[in-house]
Amino acid sequence: MKSTNELKVFAARIRMTALDGLSVLSAGHVGGAMSMADLMSVLYGGMMRIEPQTPQWPERDWLVVSKGHCGPTLYAALALRGYFPVEEMKTINQPGTRLPSHCDRNLTPGIDMSTGSLGQGMSTALGIAWGNRYQNRDNYTYLVLGDGESEEGQVWEGALWAHQQKLDNLIAFVDCNNKQLDGYTSDICDLGDIRQKFEDFGWDAQEVNGHDHGAIIEAINRAKTVKDKPHMIVLQTEKGKGCTFAEGVFYNHHIKFTAEQYQEARAALQQEIDALGGEEA
Repeated sequence: MKSTNELKVFAARIRMTALDGLSVLSAGHVGGAMSMADLMSVLYGGMMRIEPQTPQWPERDWLVVSKGHCGPTLYAALALRGYFPVEEMKTINQPGTRLPSHCDRNLTPGIDMSTGSLGQGMSTALGIAWGNRYQNRDNYTYLVLGDGESEEGQVWEGALWAHQQKLDNLIAFVDCNNKQLDGYTSDICDLGDIRQKFEDFGWDAQEVNGHDHGAIIEAINRAKTVKDKPHMIVLQTEKGKGCTFAEGVFYNHHIKFTAEQYQEARAALQQEIDALGGEEA
């Protein structure tokens, strides 16, 4: 596992690499992609059992990013871990690319499940976790949901089934950035206390700062000690985190940006990397 400082550098590089890809078209799902970068840093910084040179290794840990429109951040983590050349990030969402706007397991090395139809990632992740357990594998299935996405009924049907099946090899996260496409979740369909809801549905449930790498690691390690229950870790995050032109902006779900804004954001991330003692990207 990388050190906390190394994970901070890795997270900044993930953000920068995702922005590099999105900069070609000067648009994309920047807000939600940036808010989950720290989680991707932890998962691909040593938490997940993976073999980048053998993406289909049966004993690997699986990841389902149900909020599939935030694929660019996952692509960035995969590229930086060697699943495919980093230069390929420049082809995001263009004709002939292996990196479409939403995650596609048939195109991208390292993508375990196609996603983007919100809510369905819960069901597919449960199927993966149950199937791996049925085959007596000791790996984990990780699932990333959005908080706006969690308004979908399918999420809660899945929550009931996961508890019934005692899927303790499933560790799920809600990227709780408190916003969805066109506003705050509290104004559109208030979910209330998400952690408490999952606990009421029979899950082992925690809540941590989603930008604190140490807290995320601790929560995952604690989850692995609890048997016979699926696990939920609610990550309190900020939409657009770490991107100068998206952080703190109200409408930052899918946004257009200028070359100047991109260069400013990239320079700020490089400054963060330099301050942490990382090498120039």
